[in-house]
Amino acid sequence: MCVQTSRRPKYVKGKQSAINIFELLDKKTTIDADKDGIEVQSLEGFASLEKVEFAYPSRPDFKLLNGVDLKVLPSQTVALVGPSGCGKSTIIALLERWYEAAQGRVIVDHHNIKDMQLNNLRTNMALVGQEPVLFDVSIGENIRYGIPDGQTVDQEQVVAAAKASNIHDFVMSLPQAYDTRVGDKGSQLSGGQKQRIAIARALIRNPKILLLDEATSALDSESEKLVQKALDNARAGRTTIVIAHRLSTIQDSDLILVVKDGVIAESGRHNELVTLGGVYANLCAKQNLVISVPDAAI
Repeated sequence: MCVQTSRRPKYVKGKQSAINIFELLDKKTTIDADKDGIEVQSLEGFASLEKVEFAYPSRPDFKLLNGVDLKVLPSQTVALVGPSGCGKSTIIALLERWYEAAQGRVIVDHHNIKDMQLNNLRTNMALVGQEPVLFDVSIGENIRYGIPDGQTVDQEQVVAAAKASNIHDFVMSLPQAYDTRVGDKGSQLSGGQKQRIAIARALIRNPKILLLDEATSALDSESEKLVQKALDNARAGRTTIVIAHRLSTIQDSDLILVVKDGVIAESGRHNELVTLGGVYANLCAKQNLVISVPDAAI
């Protein structure tokens, strides 16, 4: 009797888990990854949101984005800043088409992304997040995971991506170099080393649009410098959209957009926004950021 009683909770959990899995498999998604659409061989790198409104399915009554308008030009670096929960990561999620906008249009290379073939759209983008996900295989294999299905790369391309992400010298200092296993979830590496491998994995697909979601926020100052140098290399020649809480990392961006209350509250370069004395200037003050003197004041 005791044995049966002890087994019952596991049976109940197993049964409920099976029910959840079948519900997930039966759920109809509004985004069809296999649907035919426009396929672009090489993006220019233009992206925009036009009067976009959005609420997460789990909170349909709370509108997170309330008419967002933004435009990113090819090869431009645009930074999204603002308080936590204001919708910065949501903007990236909509560009990747993880969700559909409730109202408005999301445009990539002058095409509504609803009309584009989903895999083709994402092949031309790469995302580096705050917490990199590495697998318990070699460093080389982790970098190769960035290659889209059906494509192959040689070792020279892996090395080139590693050099661009400022990790090659470290890898070559290891006894097995690129064949070194990283351990479960990259446990054999530091946070900065994992992040630079994640950047190499993003770069090996040569994306035209690079998305960086607080890629340095979880690092110590020394690791941040190494990763920031890798990110500076990665931005060259491609459109880059950066989310950052540490404003010191995005001062040289071509355009800074301040997201607040579901809209773009302020836009401009660093000195312009500081001179404006609004939300961005207050964020700089809170971080004790040394503010350079605007050119107009010299």
